[in-house]
Amino acid sequence: MSSRRVKEIPTSVGLARAEIHRPARGTAERGTLVLGHGAGGSAWSADLRALTGLADEGFVVVLVEQPWRVAGKRVAARPPVLDTAWTEVLVALRRSRLPRPLVVGGRSAGARVACRTAAARGAHAVLALAFPLRPPAPARSASGAAQPRGVPARASRVDELLLPGLAGLDVLVVQGLRDPFGAGAAVRAAVRAGSPGAVPSPAVGVVEVVDVPGGHGFGADPTPVVDAVRAWLEGIAPAAGRARE
Repeated sequence: MSSRRVKEIPTSVGLARAEIHRPARGTAERGTLVLGHGAGGSAWSADLRALTGLADEGFVVVLVEQPWRVAGKRVAARPPVLDTAWTEVLVALRRSRLPRPLVVGGRSAGARVACRTAAARGAHAVLALAFPLRPPAPARSASGAAQPRGVPARASRVDELLLPGLAGLDVLVVQGLRDPFGAGAAVRAAVRAGSPGAVPSPAVGVVEVVDVPGGHGFGADPTPVVDAVRAWLEGIAPAAGRARE
């Protein structure tokens, strides 16, 4: 059976926590997934928890808790603080003899962090679950008028999603069909259009978008998410005895 170990990691912005799931002794290790959580909730989402099962298939899976959540805070830290903690955790994890290739990722805000930092940390690929392409549209009243919520214009975050590709890294986006932050079709269109205002430059890496049932939290059954990730990983770290396609 796979093993589980929890490791506390000091960072310059607070104490982080890594839950490390390793394949059973004697199992050939195929690679490592390091995954971060979103901006809400104090418990691991069902999709991230289910992905730890890939340890039984040869992958080391690490779930990283950001310092703000370890400290029991209810509001996520600002992006620069998240990136700092994440980067320092990855540096510390290098001492744990993690097998390559290294896939970094996470869900929602955690996916954004991974996209922003993947190239600098020597990752091979990025897994983005429920990537928050843009804030949801404001709710409307019965008369059809938009209800102000203090949310600024719905600026796209596709520039973050494209960063790994510009460095030659492949990206898998797993998106709920009813995700209010942008369903798969919106993510595909944004990727094709490119980053607003950026100098045109073809991405070397491939951004693949897979649709699964549900909204931003996906459905009650995480199986479609795990199946999509497993199929994608086969192209990055094939099982022993299988040729890379």
